[in-house]
Amino acid sequence: MIIIGIAGGTGSGKTTVVKKIVEALPAGEVNVLPQDSYYKDSSHIPPEERQKINFDEPAAFEWDLLINHLKDLKSGKSIEVPTYSMLTCTRQSETIPMQPRDVVLIEGILVLSDKRLRDMMDIKVFVDADADDRLIRVINRDCIERGRTPQLVVERYERVLKPMHNKYIEPAKKYADIIIPQGGNNTVAIKLLKEYIEGRINMR
Repeated sequence: MIIIGIAGGTGSGKTTVVKKIVEALPAGEVNVLPQDSYYKDSSHIPPEERQKINFDEPAAFEWDLLINHLKDLKSGKSIEVPTYSMLTCTRQSETIPMQPRDVVLIEGILVLSDKRLRDMMDIKVFVDADADDRLIRVINRDCIERGRTPQLVVERYERVLKPMHNKYIEPAKKYADIIIPQGGNNTVAIKLLKEYIEGRINMR
């Protein structure tokens, strides 16, 4: 099994990079494990307080569960991936079954921030993007998918996203084996990564 971590700031284009890698490889060879699925459950917190949760720091994630699930996949066991609603800020009762496959892509803002997780990765990728571009993508996403106003998104960006990016996400770039500027628009980097993965699979 080849384990690839794909990190980067909110709105950097991580999901686009993952999608293009999956599309470029044969069907059925790749699992995508989103770090967002492993946010801690906040159902015990009053709804009006949940909007104050800092989702951009390591403490927001259930690391042990994510690492144990990855260990299970690596040892050939199936897992039940949790699901999380960013609308209600709660973990859902439904889970998604996942079978072991040749390639696992772990995608999320902080997947390079935990040494235990990094040590399990064969390739560590950081998707880089200009701060203004990331902000525009975050505004578009949060307004459409999460029902927030542009004013609320910008306020949250200044209060949480920007300082957390500088404190936790950007420093993790030093652990990356590959840095992809321009996110999903960098077709050369994605092609090289795809060819590397294919080479590793063919060597097995």
